[in-house]
Amino acid sequence: MTTSDTWKKSSHSGGGDGNACVEVARRPARISVRDSKVPDRGVLTFPGPAFTAFVDALKKN
Repeated sequence: MTTSDTWKKSSHSGGGDGNACVEVARRPARISVRDSKVPDRGVLTFPGPAFTAFVDALKKN
């Protein structure tokens, strides 16, 4: 699935070709996430506040 969203790669994409990561697209009411290696395979979409809480929890670990 390709969309007109602006996708940004994770800053932790690793070495080499830099495709071992996820990409995130921000919209007003949602955050979409996809695998950078297979971007047409599918997209997960979350409400903005839920995604923010998830990332904040990851940063604490």
